[in-house]
Amino acid sequence: MKRVAIQGIAGSFHDLAARKYFGEDILLCPCDYFREIPEALLSGKSDYAVMAVENTLAGALLPNYMLIDENRLYIAGEVYIPVRHALMALPGQSIEEIDEVYSHAMALLQCKSFFGKYRHLKRVAYEDTARAAWMIAQKKQKGVAAIAPEIAADLYGLEVLAANIQDHHTNTTRFVVLSLAREREVPESGKVSFKSILKHKPGALVDLLQIIREARMNMTKIQSVPIFDRPWEYAFFIDALYDNRKVLSDTLAQLKAESEYFHVFGIYRKGEKESG
Repeated sequence: MKRVAIQGIAGSFHDLAARKYFGEDILLCPCDYFREIPEALLSGKSDYAVMAVENTLAGALLPNYMLIDENRLYIAGEVYIPVRHALMALPGQSIEEIDEVYSHAMALLQCKSFFGKYRHLKRVAYEDTARAAWMIAQKKQKGVAAIAPEIAADLYGLEVLAANIQDHHTNTTRFVVLSLAREREVPESGKVSFKSILKHKPGALVDLLQIIREARMNMTKIQSVPIFDRPWEYAFFIDALYDNRKVLSDTLAQLKAESEYFHVFGIYRKGEKESG
C-alpha cells in the first residue's frame, strides 16, 4: 500500500487527486501546510506526495513550485481535478436553517453567486474545506454548514444541501505527483517538466524556445520564478508535450547546452482533463 502525503485530510481536493492517480488502496499522510509535504517525503513518512501547482482561475501556485525545486523533488505524474463545491451540514436541516458556512477562504470566494441567493448565510474562513466538514461532524453542530467536495459529506456523515455551487464550472486544479527519485520508465509520448536558468546573452529565451519549436514539442506552461539570493534574476519552469522519446532525449541535451543551469523535474504521462 502506497503512503501518499497530501495537504489537508480525507475528503479534500488533494485526496481526490491522490485517489484518481493511485486508486483507493492508499494510506494518506495528511499535512496541515504545503511546506510539510516535502518533509513527509524526505523523512520517509510517505512514498509519494500530491501537490497542487496550478489553477485555471488563480494561475500558478509559485510557492509550491519553489518547494519542489528547493527540495529536489521529482514529478512522477499529474492529475487534473475539476473544482466542484457542495454545501453540506448535519442531516435533517434546510438551507434556511443554516446561519454560518465554514470553508477555505478561496472556496468561499468561488461561490459568490450562491451566497448572493442566500444573503442570511455568514461566511467564515476556515483552514481547509474537508476539515470544515470534519469539524461540523465532530462537534455535531446544527445551524452550521461547510463547503467542500461532495465526498466529504459521505466520509463524515453529512447531508448535501446544494451541489455544484461554484461560480465557474470549468475551474480546474492541476496537481503533480511527487517522489524522491525520477521514474525509470520514460513513456514514448508524454510530458516533460524542467527548469532552465538562461545564459546572459541577447535572445537567450528566444533561442531556448526555438529549440522546443524545432522539436515540434507543444509547450503547455512557462513560468518565471525568482532565483533565491540573485535579486531580479529568474529561472524558467517549463512544461512541454512530446511524442517521440528519442527526439525528447536529443532536445533535452540541446536545452541543457543552451542553459547556464538545467534540471529535469520529471518525464511522465500526460494527465487527462475533465470538464467542470
